[in-house]
Amino acid sequence: MSVTIRPATAEDAALILQFITDLAIYEKAEHEVKASVTDIEQSLFSDTATAHSLICEQDGQAVGFAVYFYNYSTWLGCNGLYLEDLYITPDKRGGGAGKALLKHLAAIAVEQGCGRFEWCVLDWNQPAIDFYKSLGAEPQEEWIKYRLEGEALKKLALQN
Repeated sequence: MSVTIRPATAEDAALILQFITDLAIYEKAEHEVKASVTDIEQSLFSDTATAHSLICEQDGQAVGFAVYFYNYSTWLGCNGLYLEDLYITPDKRGGGAGKALLKHLAAIAVEQGCGRFEWCVLDWNQPAIDFYKSLGAEPQEEWIKYRLEGEALKKLALQN
């Protein structure tokens, strides 16, 4: 099967939102998806967008997507590429689409002079963990991810 990767366009916003929802269902977190098509259009395709998206197609049919953005490493003194989400439809997993997306993203990272290519994976998602390790990725177990959101984020922002 022929796998192609292309930059997403604003016309893909509904498709991207469907893939996001499908990913959330897989991760048992569908209730956490708050984004709308308009949100996707604005956050990925407006003039002020800082995130980017790719569509993965097999034989002309969309089978997955990736969303990424650039971060910065003070230790390396250069940007890194951070993969926010990668999703391949269940019926197309194991056929090379996920590897093609990661390879494409790695090529973008190298082309852009990034020192790192990073992402997170849920600790129970053993198929993904095994897949990432097979590509040479290594877990960064010494780091603990922290998050501020919702009311906690607003509370900190408004503190005197």
